Amino acid sequence: MNNTTNSLNWFEIPATNINRSKEFYEKIFSIEMSLNEMHNSIMAFFPWEPGSGKATGALVQSEMHIPSKEGSIIYLNANPNLDPVLERVEKAGGKVLVPKTDIGEHGFIAFIEDTEGNKVGIHSQE
Repeated sequence: MNNTTNSLNWFEIPATNINRSKEFYEKIFSIEMSLNEMHNSIMAFFPWEPGSGKATGALVQSEMHIPSKEGSIIYLNANPNLDPVLERVEKAGGKVLVPKTDIGEHGFIAFIEDTEGNKVGIHSQE
C-alpha cells in the first residue's frame, strides 16, 4: 500500500439472514443489490463500477461471518447528505445508535445498527 492506493479495497458486513439484510440496505440507501453464492457463502453486493478503482463490498452470510457491534467499523457513503438515510433506518428495521454528528471540515457521521446487529458508520459531507 502507498499514498496512491485506496486503504480500503473490499469490505464485508456479516448477515444471519441475507434477504433481510439486503432489504434493509436497499431501503435505506435506495439501491439494488445482486445476490450471488460464492464458495460456502451467500453475498449481496453493493453497487460498483468495474475498473473504477473505488472500494466496494458485500453483505455476507456464512458460518464465518458473525454480526457484531464490536470490532472494526466501516463507514458507508451517504453523500450528499446523510439525513435521508437516517430517516429510513428505523422504518427499515434498524436503529440509529449515534445521530448525525458534525466532524468539522470532514462532514458528518452517524452510527446505525442494521437488522443483523452490526454497528455501521455512515458519512456525508452535508
